Amino acid sequence: MMKQLLLGNAAIARGFYEAGCSVVSSYPGTPSTEITEEAAKFPEVYCEWAPNEKVAMEVAIGACIAGKRSACCMKHVGVNVAADPLFTMSYIGVNAGFVICVADDPGMHSSQNEQDSRHYAIAAKVPMLEPADSEESREFTKLAFELSEKFDTPVFVKVSTRISHSQSIVNLEERITPPEKKYVKDIEKYVMMPAYARPRHPMVEQRTRDLIEYAETTPINRVEMRDTKIGIITGSISYQYVREAFGEDVSVLKLGLVHPLPEKLIKDFAAKVDRLIVVEELDPIIEDHCRRMGLEVTGKDVLPLEDEFSQTLLAEKFELAVPSCSRLEDHIPGRPPVMCPGCPHRGLFYTLVRNNCTVLGDIGCYTLAAIAPLYAIETTECMGASVSSVHGFNKALGGESESSTVAVLGDSTFMHSGMTGLANIAYNQSNSTVVILDNSITGMTGHQHNPTTGYNIKGEPAGKIDLEALCHSLGIKRVRVVDPNDLEACNAVVKEELAVNEPSVIITRRPCALLKYVKNEPPVVVEPDKCVGCKACMKIGCPAIAFRDNKAVVDETLCVGCGVCMQLCKFDAMHQMKGEA
Repeated sequence: MMKQLLLGNAAIARGFYEAGCSVVSSYPGTPSTEITEEAAKFPEVYCEWAPNEKVAMEVAIGACIAGKRSACCMKHVGVNVAADPLFTMSYIGVNAGFVICVADDPGMHSSQNEQDSRHYAIAAKVPMLEPADSEESREFTKLAFELSEKFDTPVFVKVSTRISHSQSIVNLEERITPPEKKYVKDIEKYVMMPAYARPRHPMVEQRTRDLIEYAETTPINRVEMRDTKIGIITGSISYQYVREAFGEDVSVLKLGLVHPLPEKLIKDFAAKVDRLIVVEELDPIIEDHCRRMGLEVTGKDVLPLEDEFSQTLLAEKFELAVPSCSRLEDHIPGRPPVMCPGCPHRGLFYTLVRNNCTVLGDIGCYTLAAIAPLYAIETTECMGASVSSVHGFNKALGGESESSTVAVLGDSTFMHSGMTGLANIAYNQSNSTVVILDNSITGMTGHQHNPTTGYNIKGEPAGKIDLEALCHSLGIKRVRVVDPNDLEACNAVVKEELAVNEPSVIITRRPCALLKYVKNEPPVVVEPDKCVGCKACMKIGCPAIAFRDNKAVVDETLCVGCGVCMQLCKFDAMHQMKGEA
């Protein structure tokens, strides 16, 4: 058997391959993105980026009903978008196996909340597996397909940032060819109108009871019985923290099936230990389950409800010895995230600030315009919310609000959830201005293609949506396209569109500066004799520009020659180097 060091996400993708999965449809979202990117490397597995998570889940549902094992992947907030088909699929069940991979983000490394996806498994009455390392990620993914078909249900595989992005040894096995499952017309199973949905609900409840029985004996819920002074119930990455903080002698009930939870197994384990502790990140799902069974347990009375855990945290909370190697004594200065040098969004946000605009923001790299020195974005909720919110904002305030308020969102975010909001603006007629930041890629999650780029997940030519034509078809008559690096043109377009008495869309079009095919211009240099230290160039917050001895200085290794700073200098102190970049 071959072994390989794999990321947790890559191990899940390997699990797809080995389980005979045929279709994977996803929307990129950190920390889940690499699952689908890695799965796309297997020619036997059809993979795609969908416009959003709801579409991705529905694509996978279609493949599952057709008789092919399928999967969709998303981050935790993506389940919010996909919740509608999820809850109905719980009633319908499956034909071939159907697996939903969700990656939570404790600590909010790249997310707007710390949502615990176990609540969705509970609410939808769908089983959820939770691996603790890369090898379990592979194994549990394969098992999820088997359970899906055995219990006629979608199955969640839940990971977290640390599982997704850490590496461990994985055993590589051959791909299996699952038994053929032909599609058979079955209206009572697949059509969830009330008359057919009602008899499905009792089946869902019986399925849960059957899964609880399975949870009592499945080897993925395992007891590691050692010293009985302390018994810890845990799972996922917390299991690794427990073993490092408490050592190998403590007794552990490691749960791999986190919904539904076993009852007899937990009671038997609790009866054998003097003190029962539950260690789980975020919400007290396991702890509350134990308390409902009448068990006395230590958990969130000691451990926090927020942020990700660590070995050091557990050691401190339970007054254990903290290994010296676990402490970092040196102070590391904070490094706030910033938009990249040459980011095409920078000129637009500078222009909006210059015009004293109220900016309703969205999810993407451009959310960084909310921080110093731009302080441009004033709201951020969820994908596509800026477009709907600017309509509500303007309907509430009207008049002056309409001439000074804009919504901003990226091209991928617009395709994800912005189109319906724009249709609402056109239909219900607020004088709202929407700015689509078209940087020709899905930037925040690492340069994935989307329906506006003209390429698929493998970089092959694909259908390309024309943003201008789409906005026109949604009912917007005024659609302007401008280069955001041209500050004068950008300022003129913003002023004009805010002044008109009808809905309008501004598309700022320039590719992300980090795209491989983008050719950088020569870097900018500063003539010290001409620089007066006015700091006008610092207003855009470019990390390539610094101030030393009261003079601007440009880091040639960072500068991509976008020229925005040159347009701000009134003293002609900045110019591009001569020669090639």
